[in-house]
Amino acid sequence: MTVEDIKNLETAALREIRGARSPEDLERLRVSYLGRKGALTGILRSLGKLDPEMRRNVGQEANRAKEALEAALDQALSALKTAARLAETTTVDVTLPGRRLPRGRLHPLNRIMAEVCDIFLHLGFEAVEGPEVELDWYNFEALNLPPDHPARDMQDTFYFNDKVLLRTHTSPMQIRTMEVRQPPVRIIAPGKVYRRDSDITHSPMFHQVEGLLVDKGVTFADLKGVLTAFVHQMFGPEVGVRFRPSYFPFTEPSAEVDIECVMCGGHGCRVCQATGWLEVLGSGMVHPAVFEAVGYDPEIYTGFAFGLGIERIAMLKYGVDDIRLFFDNDLRFLRQF
Repeated sequence: MTVEDIKNLETAALREIRGARSPEDLERLRVSYLGRKGALTGILRSLGKLDPEMRRNVGQEANRAKEALEAALDQALSALKTAARLAETTTVDVTLPGRRLPRGRLHPLNRIMAEVCDIFLHLGFEAVEGPEVELDWYNFEALNLPPDHPARDMQDTFYFNDKVLLRTHTSPMQIRTMEVRQPPVRIIAPGKVYRRDSDITHSPMFHQVEGLLVDKGVTFADLKGVLTAFVHQMFGPEVGVRFRPSYFPFTEPSAEVDIECVMCGGHGCRVCQATGWLEVLGSGMVHPAVFEAVGYDPEIYTGFAFGLGIERIAMLKYGVDDIRLFFDNDLRFLRQF
């Protein structure tokens, strides 16, 4: 027996240990190589028959091989036990019902925005979109709000510089559209707008839908008809509508549109401050100065414009009393819709 024979025996034994598929296979290999009648045990027992020099070399190699095989057997046994435990814990019970994947839903503001736009699209309007970073000309001056106009103070604007700002309404799209089109014009402009205001009923960023209709012979009666149809589509045909005189620089005459309180049915409550009415949007006949800014002849064309806040409509539609809930991304709130 030589050192080379022991190395060959060790190599063969390690190969069989790596191929073992059960603890029983490993025990059989342990007995075969390290048991009382095992191959390596037989070598150790025969060392006395060798001359002293060879006995020392063969003995050292045999003991090293024994330790290597014992370590390999222990490691292989541990790996098999770990695999068995994992198999027990990951077994799939095919008789169990499947788990439904959570499904996303439209955000309530997206739902209301889509519903509002759909109503006006069916009334013959066309949706247009434009930049959220706007020029002062389109946001204010062309809408009859010159630099010294006091109504600018009502806007609380985010300015980049004297000429560039975050739009405070989507009305600039009325100007941009009239600059490149001749009447008739019938558009709505949905989108995000920005104002420096934040409390339970205001947000620095919110959503609006502005509307514009321009043609020959357009009257205030047309405005009332369109907006009454919108209110009845959005809140129901039984909801009362009234037009209340107001002021906007870009319309004359101007009117706020109120609906019967959806919380109390018009009887008076905390939400409507006991009046029975809730404001939902602003409107009016387009001011002649706006037509002059875009090159329309106010002697030939007339038109009306209106604007509504999507968050305002959503709060009334769903009975939400804090606008910030729409932006908190609390799934407990959003799952209700």
